[in-house]
Amino acid sequence: MQFIVALLKKIPVLPVILFVVGLLVGLAWGYWIDPVEFKDATPSYLRADLQEDYLRMTIDSFLVNQNPGLAVDRWKNLGVGAQEAYLKIQNNPGHLTPEMVKMYGDLVTSVLTAEGYQPETSTSASSFGQTALIGLVVILVLGVVVAGGMYLFRLFGNRGSGEVTAAMQASEINRSAARTNFEELGLAPPITQTMTTYVLGDDLYDESFSIDTQAGEFLGEYGVGVAEVIGVGEPKKVTALEIWLFDKNDIKTATKVLMSQHAFGDLALRSRLEPKGELVLVEPHVQILLETATLQLLATVVDLDYGKGPQPDGSYFERITLELAIWPRQG
Repeated sequence: MQFIVALLKKIPVLPVILFVVGLLVGLAWGYWIDPVEFKDATPSYLRADLQEDYLRMTIDSFLVNQNPGLAVDRWKNLGVGAQEAYLKIQNNPGHLTPEMVKMYGDLVTSVLTAEGYQPETSTSASSFGQTALIGLVVILVLGVVVAGGMYLFRLFGNRGSGEVTAAMQASEINRSAARTNFEELGLAPPITQTMTTYVLGDDLYDESFSIDTQAGEFLGEYGVGVAEVIGVGEPKKVTALEIWLFDKNDIKTATKVLMSQHAFGDLALRSRLEPKGELVLVEPHVQILLETATLQLLATVVDLDYGKGPQPDGSYFERITLELAIWPRQG
């Protein structure tokens, strides 16, 4: 039961609400506001076996009423399916005689040849394809809008009330933090250099960045996210972060887990987090190195502050700022 409760707490509420609302609006639109209606549809929309039955009845009717115009119009109503249905009837006349089938076919051929008639392509397939394409575009647009809305909500959710959100605090810290000048340290300038900050209350914290050369070549990605929380209630109390490095030239993603003082000494937490990657104790100014086949990531703990509350000392982060720098791996 506790596992289910914990799982439900991890489900993002906003995307679920948006999905349900979108589903209900779509159902209401499709069934009540603007439902699809078929009116005066031709037999070209029927299944192949039903089209064959329709053509058999057409031949029967022609033998009774001897109306060439009506017989040809009914052939045309089948569209591109008429020829296939006729061939099936030729191979299996059933209650019809081959002579009756041939007579009808000769009539249709002579009339259509004189008219220069060409059957239209299936409107149902074309219409379905267009509808599917439009639906796909709408879904993609809605996905982009929802993703953008979630990001803006995360960043500016409480701006209207004058409250500064955790994400806004983190963004300001990233802008004001001093970056390391690696060239002064005798190192080559990194391919990319990023500041990222987690602040208590940013329950959606999950940062990822692309690695590209100056020429625009994609090399990989890297990022930081929440690996483990402690206790219950809101906001979530993050006790471990997961830092990762993806290299397009490596089949394995390098991962390390940055743990608080309390988490690092908790055997149960350690055993739960060990499968995610190497466990590292977070301390001020400590540096963590991740390596893949062709890339190196150096993460430096620029700033660290633990939360103060009912949890043990040093158990969850109030704030942590990381500097992430990427180089090509030498040798």
